[in-house]
Amino acid sequence: MKPSGIGGMAVMEGVMMKNQDTYAVAVRKPNNEIVVEKNTQKSFSDKVKLFKLPIFRGMLVFVESLVIGIKVLNFSASFFEDEEEEDKKKKNNEQQSNALLMALAVILSIGMSIALFMVLPVLISSIFSKLITNPYALALVEGLIRITIFIGYVLAASQMKEIKRVFMYHGAEHKTINCLENGFELTVENVRFQSKQNKRCGTSFMLFVMIISLIIFIFLPSGNLAWRILSRVLLIPVISGISYEFIRLAGRTDNVVLDILSKPGLLMQGLTTKEPDDSMIEVAIKSVETIFDWQAFLESSDDEKKEDKQTSKATVNKNNKLEKNLKSNNSKNSAKGNTEVVGKANKAGKKAKEETAATLEHKDAEDDDILKALDKYLDF
Repeated sequence: MKPSGIGGMAVMEGVMMKNQDTYAVAVRKPNNEIVVEKNTQKSFSDKVKLFKLPIFRGMLVFVESLVIGIKVLNFSASFFEDEEEEDKKKKNNEQQSNALLMALAVILSIGMSIALFMVLPVLISSIFSKLITNPYALALVEGLIRITIFIGYVLAASQMKEIKRVFMYHGAEHKTINCLENGFELTVENVRFQSKQNKRCGTSFMLFVMIISLIIFIFLPSGNLAWRILSRVLLIPVISGISYEFIRLAGRTDNVVLDILSKPGLLMQGLTTKEPDDSMIEVAIKSVETIFDWQAFLESSDDEKKEDKQTSKATVNKNNKLEKNLKSNNSKNSAKGNTEVVGKANKAGKKAKEETAATLEHKDAEDDDILKALDKYLDF
C-alpha cells in the first residue's frame, strides 16, 4: 500500500478531503445535487518551523484539524437550515461574526473535550482514593475510567440517526482513500469492496490519546486533586503529539509490530464507520477529485512497480551471470589442473623410463665386466 497523503473527515451528508494545504468538502443537498467547496489552509508551521518537528507537529495538527473540522461542519449544516437563518448569514458583518463564532466554537470544543476526557476521570477516580492508597493503582483506575468514558461517548453518539449517517460517510471516506492507496481506479465499484478501516483515522488517534495518557500518568508523581487535574491538562499537547506520531508512522509503514499495536484503534473504528451506500461513495469520490490527481498518482505507482520489477530482474540477471562466470572459471581451473596433472604424470613417466634405461645400462656394464674376467681366466 502506497500512502497518498490524503486525510479527511465525514460531515453532515458529505465528506471533506484534505491534501497538503488544500481541502474540499462535498455535500449532497436535499435536492440530491452534490455541491463542492474548495479552500486553502496555510499551516502555521510554515511560519514557525518548530511545529515541523516530531511531537510539536502533532500538537499543531490537532488544533488545525479542529479548526477545519468546525468550518466544514458549518458549511455542510448550512444546507439544512431554515431560510430565515440563511438570510441572517447574508448580512454585511457575516465574515466578522463567522470568525468570532469560529473562535468560540474551537475554544468550546477544546474545553468540553478537556472536561469530559481529562478532568472527569480524575474526579471519579478520586472517589476511590480512600480505598486505593497505591498511587500507581489509582492512576491505572483513572486511565481505565477515561477509556470507558470515551467508548461510552462513541456508543451513545452512534445511536443518533444523524450520527449514524455521518458514520456511513466516514466509511465512504476510508474506503475511497483505501481504494487509491491499494492501486485501484476511483470508481464506485472499486471503492465498494474496500475496507472501512484506516490506520490514520481520527478515531484511532483519540483512542491512543487515552491509552498513552494512561501510561504517562501512571509514572507521574502523585499529588493532591488540584495537581492531578493541572498535570493532565498541561500534558494534553504532549500526549496529542506522541499519538499523532504513532498513527503517522503506522499509516506509512507496513510492519508487524505496528500492525498489532494499531489493532485497538482499528477495532474502535467498527463503532465509528458504517457501510456506505453508492450515493455516499459518489460524494467522497467528488471530494477527492477536487483536491487530488488520482490518475497521476496511480500512474506513478505503476511506474514505481515497473522500476522495482526491472531492478529485480536486473539483479537476477546479474546474479545468474556471476554464477555462470563462476562455473566457467571453475571449469577452466579444473581443466588447467588436469593438464598440470597429466604433465606431471608424463614427466614422472619419462623420469622412470630414464631411470630404467640407466639401470639396464649399468646391468649390461656389469655383465661385460664378468665376461671379460672369464676370458682372462680362460687364457691362463
